[in-house]
Amino acid sequence: MRWVLYPVAALTALVTLGLATLAAISILAWPNLPSLEVLTDYRPRVPLRIYTADGHLISEFGEERRSVVKIEDVPAILKHAILAAEDERFYEHPGIDPIGIARAALANLTSGGRGQGASTITMQVARNFFLSREKTYNRKLYEILLALKIERNLSKDQILELYINQIYLGQRAYGFSAAARAYFGKPLSEISLAEAAMLAGLPKAPSAYNPIANPSRATLRQHYVLRRMVEAGFSDNASYQKALKEPLRTQTGSVARNGGNSTPMHGDYVAEMARQIAVEQFGEEAYQLGIKIVTTITRDDQEAAYAALRKGVMDYDRRHGYRGPERFVELPQGADAEALDDILADSSDHDDLLAAVVLEASPSGVKVFRRGETYDITGDGLRFAAPMLSEKSPQTRRVRRGAVIRIRSMEKQGWEIAQLPEVEAALVSVDPHTGAVRALVGGFDFNSNKYNHVTQAQRQPGSSFKPFIYSAGLERGYSPGTLIEDEPLYFPAGVTGSQAWEPKNYDGKFAGLMTLREALARSKNMASIRLLQNITPDYAQDYIGRFGFDPARNPPYLTMALGAGSATPWEMATAYSVFANGGYRIDPYIVKEIHDGNGKLIAKIDPPVAGESAPRVIDPRNAWLMDSMLQDVVRRGTGARARSLNRGDIAGKTGTTNDYLDAWFCGYSPDLVAISWMGFSQPKNMGRGETGGAAALPIWINYMRAALKGVPEKSLARPEGLLSAPVADGSVEDFYYAENEPPALKPEPDWLEQLFSSHTPVLEAPEEAIPPVAPAPKPAPRPVPQMQPPAPVVDRMPTPIRR
Repeated sequence: MRWVLYPVAALTALVTLGLATLAAISILAWPNLPSLEVLTDYRPRVPLRIYTADGHLISEFGEERRSVVKIEDVPAILKHAILAAEDERFYEHPGIDPIGIARAALANLTSGGRGQGASTITMQVARNFFLSREKTYNRKLYEILLALKIERNLSKDQILELYINQIYLGQRAYGFSAAARAYFGKPLSEISLAEAAMLAGLPKAPSAYNPIANPSRATLRQHYVLRRMVEAGFSDNASYQKALKEPLRTQTGSVARNGGNSTPMHGDYVAEMARQIAVEQFGEEAYQLGIKIVTTITRDDQEAAYAALRKGVMDYDRRHGYRGPERFVELPQGADAEALDDILADSSDHDDLLAAVVLEASPSGVKVFRRGETYDITGDGLRFAAPMLSEKSPQTRRVRRGAVIRIRSMEKQGWEIAQLPEVEAALVSVDPHTGAVRALVGGFDFNSNKYNHVTQAQRQPGSSFKPFIYSAGLERGYSPGTLIEDEPLYFPAGVTGSQAWEPKNYDGKFAGLMTLREALARSKNMASIRLLQNITPDYAQDYIGRFGFDPARNPPYLTMALGAGSATPWEMATAYSVFANGGYRIDPYIVKEIHDGNGKLIAKIDPPVAGESAPRVIDPRNAWLMDSMLQDVVRRGTGARARSLNRGDIAGKTGTTNDYLDAWFCGYSPDLVAISWMGFSQPKNMGRGETGGAAALPIWINYMRAALKGVPEKSLARPEGLLSAPVADGSVEDFYYAENEPPALKPEPDWLEQLFSSHTPVLEAPEEAIPPVAPAPKPAPRPVPQMQPPAPVVDRMPTPIRR
């Protein structure tokens, strides 16, 4: 029998020696294990999140999408599903589970090596926080030692909480809370047993068991987890059977990539502005501290602005015709779906403008491929691109096989051929009393052009700048009823110092004497230039600084009367707010509050409020008179299309610049200022007739229709110090400053003047802004009635954001 004992003794000696060696290595390795401070003071990487003022997520920035939850907020069904799938004896073992290891080894042998894993949840926590995923004995030893150390320092619930929040589960989701939103679009508290089992099956292999990318494999894994829950006593058979029959309802891939938000906000330009503020305040750590920024915009306003701008741009694009496919590719006969998808890989979608490749094309129909599906486009869906379906169309622009085009759904009417517009637009709306931005869209599509035209684009404002010249005139003794000549002007080169200048009205006609009110409503260039001549460009340049304009960008030349300087839509919103709020200077702002990762408020904007802490920059009578004159622009002037809103409290001014480079409408109601602009990023002619009233005003109208829905009409209270008197031909009355003389009446026209007087419809001038010229000589001084000095400008000190 001794020969039997020798092998047993040798084996025992080897095991003992191995254990002793392992123990010695462990004793030596233990002091070198990393500190558990990263676990005991857990500070996960939580992305920077940007919200609307009414609580809707706009965007988030950071590599890891994570929502941290406390263990007590994790539903029991998810805890049980995780334990059943990963570590049934978690609450019983000391960090390593010999029984589990033995069971896993047996399962692996019987299943050919693809059974259960042997790592406990504690070992997975150790690996996720401290170790790599390399499969070596050395790494495994450290994993075991770290698991034992973790168990000695943390409770079971603390370890499970770390696991639930830290582990990667696909779709950029870290932790089960983020995964629930990414895959099912709901918080953890609302998931079902079937969904909990699906989530619990992900840690083993997030890409392989992704229910969006691999639904069949994910379902097999889900069924395994459900079965294990029954075997472990976490679920009964009835619940098991019900969960098996529950249909799989996951988010689409694009929604999952957006964090599970099925109705994403179209606030990319706002989010980028907020992101820049966060990085300026907190540096690169802003992307992982869990900072929450609350902006001033509201969801409804922002979505209305986005929809209005896109419609306005698309309408403009349709007016100017189809330019042809984006590009052409060689399309071999019999190309399979994978090859076609590869062709479209470089053509990203832009909201509802989807990329597709043409398989067949004729004047009567086009067949396109997109993401595994083919679509037939016929009838009205071909109307826009019809010229490029003709055999006579240029080969380089013809819609033919191999063309990459854009298609757009017409809902029940099928699909239509569309195109990405080249023109840009911008829209910003502001509360004129506080400066809080209600909506901001800096361009047609953020992903194709990140340049923010609201804050960055210095463009000529054209006639939309005239109200500030008229406001300056009121402070120099003019009134809305003051008569001014709309007659030809000519400045020879010797006067301008550069080149001869002969400004024009749109139709080349002149109306003679007219009131300032009528001149502004009809956007008469000659009247504006004469007014600026009389008050002097130097005075006007200084005066416009009250509204927030940079005087250096508006040189003291007569062309300033036609908006030949430059301003951004943001600056125009600031300026028009002065008229809307009764004469106070406010500064728009986009960030309302900043919270840290624990939800603590660390910064809050306390803006100056009109009528309270904001500085008064113009006389209240000036603001009231300008408001009434700008209302007339809408009632009977170049902004008459805005009458479609059926409101009596709307005021504003159109603007069109030289060669149709820029189109503006700047308008407001007493509680909301909105500025719309359209033009090319690199200025070029938009086409004859693309004036502020034709291109920019429809965007403004569509936005204001939604923003003012249900808002009662309101008007500015008339301030003291105004008197009324007959004006023009004496048939109407208008107001003027009490300390000034009443305006003169219009003399009786003679028969010749009546014969040639112009009563043409109100039109906009196509050449309102021209290259700056030297100042014209100052005319003979005009008698200026006694008046009070202009209201002083009070410097505003903005409240800084402090941590």
